[in-house]
Amino acid sequence: MAMGRPREFDVDKALDLALQVFWRKGYEGASMADLTETMGITKPSLYSAFGNKEELFRKALDRYVDGPGGYFQVALAKATARAVVEHLLYESADAVTDPNHPGCLAVQGALTCGDAAESIKQELMSRRAKGEQDLRQRFERAIAEGDLPQGSDAADLAAYLSAILQGMAVQAAGGTTREQLRKIAEMALRTWPPPSVAAV
Repeated sequence: MAMGRPREFDVDKALDLALQVFWRKGYEGASMADLTETMGITKPSLYSAFGNKEELFRKALDRYVDGPGGYFQVALAKATARAVVEHLLYESADAVTDPNHPGCLAVQGALTCGDAAESIKQELMSRRAKGEQDLRQRFERAIAEGDLPQGSDAADLAAYLSAILQGMAVQAAGGTTREQLRKIAEMALRTWPPPSVAAV
């Protein structure tokens, strides 16, 4: 059986370049011409390697979660709820102001989307909801361990932290500096509930 022609480009590198385009322009703002030009490939090559634009975006989003967004999973593994929150806030402030990684793709990717991009909007909403659910479960564990006060509401704390993280990403897109975002992080940490007395 005759083998197909080998691809003449590095798929991982092309995906990284596509990620940069989606970061700068969002899903809908990134045209196929933008993508193929930046990736250095033809439209048929893009379809062959990645499927359509929507599938390319999903692959780029996975790459973001495993790469620049990987600090989220690292945070969840921290020993205390406060350490989880501290890691998330400071790493997020650094990540969304990193000139090499312009912003949070999960927030910015579909802030303004028309009907044609509804499935992408739903995908991003679903991923943000999953992140909030992971936080809620981590805080439920912290309450059970006495690391957060009894009577704390894990769902409310997760929603509060998610709102701060998403707000920081939006502010960074508008030019807020890393130092300003870290001040917001410090303020959020000052209001974070201390461990229960029994756990101290």
